[in-house]
Amino acid sequence: MTESFDIAIIGAGMAGASLAAECAPHARVLLVEGEDTPGYHTTGRSAAFWEETYGGPGVVPLTVASGAFLRDGGFLSPRGALTIGRAEDRPRIERFVETFASIGVEVRLVERAMLGALVPGLRSDWTVGAQAPGCADIDVAALHAHYLAQSRQAGTVVRVRARVERIEREGAQWRLWWQGGPQDRGGARAALLVNAAGAWADSVAVTAGAMPLGIVPLRRTVAQLRVDPAPPDHLPLTFGIDQDFYFKPQAGRLWLSPHDETPDVARDVAPEELAVALAIDRLARVTDWTVAAVERRWAGLRSFAPDRLPVYGFDAERAGLFWFAGQGGFGIQTAPAAARLGAQLLLGLPADAMTESLDPRRYAPCRFG
Repeated sequence: MTESFDIAIIGAGMAGASLAAECAPHARVLLVEGEDTPGYHTTGRSAAFWEETYGGPGVVPLTVASGAFLRDGGFLSPRGALTIGRAEDRPRIERFVETFASIGVEVRLVERAMLGALVPGLRSDWTVGAQAPGCADIDVAALHAHYLAQSRQAGTVVRVRARVERIEREGAQWRLWWQGGPQDRGGARAALLVNAAGAWADSVAVTAGAMPLGIVPLRRTVAQLRVDPAPPDHLPLTFGIDQDFYFKPQAGRLWLSPHDETPDVARDVAPEELAVALAIDRLARVTDWTVAAVERRWAGLRSFAPDRLPVYGFDAERAGLFWFAGQGGFGIQTAPAAARLGAQLLLGLPADAMTESLDPRRYAPCRFG
């Protein structure tokens, strides 16, 4: 007998898990995940941080609205962030500070002496920066586990190894079928279908008979390095103003990315040697540290809508299909507010203290119509 649910959510990464947790107290929820464990792809590969400037001004309201939940839940550890540039970059750094300060973000201009104190070994041609002291590391695994546990406790049914292969509209309901192996098939019915499939969001939409929105997977590479001298624990998360590198310390090692956004396809993505080499070359131009070893490397897919803002809301044409996708590299730092807003839109619930400052029209799928 096919089980029936109020809501079926495809994808159990941070997006799907957080939305399920917010919806489960109000509805019977099914969370469907194609991998052996939830969070295998982007969520499990994040070098996550809560940084108010990250994602741009359009994402700031979601990040700020999520801050109290993350702090109060013990998911944040103080870090601080720094965006650096050379002398010729000063006008851009100043605009960066002005842009974010004007919308309430704590960010300030810092000069060479302060930069050298914040980043020991910084080469002399890096002379100006923007400091965001509120930046914090996020315990991604703990946050994801929290949402999964909260969701299950409220009655959510989680199906792993369930790759959705067919979705059909039957009257006022959805019917979906999945396969995990030759002998492992299943299916369910639901009144509402949520597309929280990350890099697979457009293909899930097509399977459900909807038009894709142009959500593109972009590959991001990170390497863990042993460097000499070892990075100090207080080293800030450091970006280049050209968005061509970032690094942060992690348990005595350095996590380094070339800040790449290479178009890819939805898959179990692997890092490319060229991207790691490029990151190391850029680091050598920023600091005088010696790279002793590359200990680990990994890659993940960040998926963006055409305007690089997330997509939350019902499909403009396909009844009962709800988008919760396109969350780029900021999906974890915005998860609390995004999930609360998503549940309110999905279930017709009123805004609350976390979401009252958010404008859902900014993120609605119909903006692409």
